[in-house]
Amino acid sequence: MLAAVTFIPIVLSIVRLSQIKRWVWPSVLLALGNAVFVVAGNTFPNPTLTGIRWAFLAAFFGLTAAGLFSYLRNSRSVAQAELYTAVNIYLLLGLLWATIYLAIDVFSPGSIRIGSDPSDRQTELLYFSLITLSTVGYGDIVPLSGMARILTALEGVTGVLYIATTVAFLVGRFRNES
Repeated sequence: MLAAVTFIPIVLSIVRLSQIKRWVWPSVLLALGNAVFVVAGNTFPNPTLTGIRWAFLAAFFGLTAAGLFSYLRNSRSVAQAELYTAVNIYLLLGLLWATIYLAIDVFSPGSIRIGSDPSDRQTELLYFSLITLSTVGYGDIVPLSGMARILTALEGVTGVLYIATTVAFLVGRFRNES
């Protein structure tokens, strides 16, 4: 399930970004950089390599979300593709913040307390990210360090602003069509 949640938005993003020429190559370079650090981290287990991997992946998700949002903002109509793109951006934002939390978890262990299953940190931090992005915040995972708390607050604000901004864009485009 976790692989589907992460794989589907990435594939859809790459397909959509292939239509926006200026966003493709930076995304490809970041994805390749991530692949290099995945291989290096698996070959030479080292927390620094793992942290850099998560940072590259976060940069990829951030750049991809920005490129797709630019596409969405500049679209002239509201069709099924634009709605799927809007949902995809939201999922990418969740993945972006999850990878930021994973990098923090590697570089500053103990910054985030995971209650239910601390052995599966990737899944738990993705869950934490999606719950925070939607501003539900169950409280079973708690940011402890100042940096983790500030980033968590920023993610909540990002989730609210993204929904408000996207709805405004889509409604504006829809009104212009009719």
